[in-house]
Amino acid sequence: MDGQQRENIRPGQRVSVVQKQDQRTGALTEGIVERILTKSAHHPHGIKVKLTSGEVGRVKETHD
Repeated sequence: MDGQQRENIRPGQRVSVVQKQDQRTGALTEGIVERILTKSAHHPHGIKVKLTSGEVGRVKETHD
């Protein structure tokens, strides 16, 4: 699924995000969405979310 569209992401969903400090390496962190932080319907770098672990990052992959 596309992590650039807000409509594709919902709380409780398992996703892979790239955190700010990992943007250069592209290292992904997997977790469960707690909150969606991006207000717009689309973001070219991925929708920003807060995971249940407290980590914040932009969604690169969604897992069903």
